[in-house]
Amino acid sequence: MKKAIYLDVNLCVGCGACAVACMDQNDIYPETGQPEFRRIYQIEEELVSGIGIKYLSVACQHCADSPCAMGCPTGAISKDSNTGSVTVDQDRCIGCHSCALACPFGIPRYDAQGKLQKCSLCIERVEAGLEPACVRVCPMGALKFEEVNLLQQEREFKIIGKVAKTK
Repeated sequence: MKKAIYLDVNLCVGCGACAVACMDQNDIYPETGQPEFRRIYQIEEELVSGIGIKYLSVACQHCADSPCAMGCPTGAISKDSNTGSVTVDQDRCIGCHSCALACPFGIPRYDAQGKLQKCSLCIERVEAGLEPACVRVCPMGALKFEEVNLLQQEREFKIIGKVAKTK
């Protein structure tokens, strides 16, 4: 059964621990121009009592249909059939940015040589039965790594709970 990372924006406090763990796991040094795989965005929302802030921790979604892989003319991007991870073969990447045009989430980032760099879902950790680094360190439990069906059920129960409260 495939697993996915799920973000509960109601629990995320924007601490950045997930982004730091990702940089540590992947030996990323942004000060040298290396692209970060996970980014935190602050989103303001208007509430009756004023302005509220939510945080959005974003990285590759490892899409089931992987539009970035379909858009890659060299086949440098592929989906691992065991883990569901979308990975990049650096030797095959020609830096054409077709993947960036195909990605609906704006995820692809490029290194100084113009080659795609992205989250691999910590494939080495997942293959060893561990959680991705970003999920492991989340102090609020906002990031979860679970079977896709369980994530869908959890979302459905939350929606049902909200509907039941309004009746």
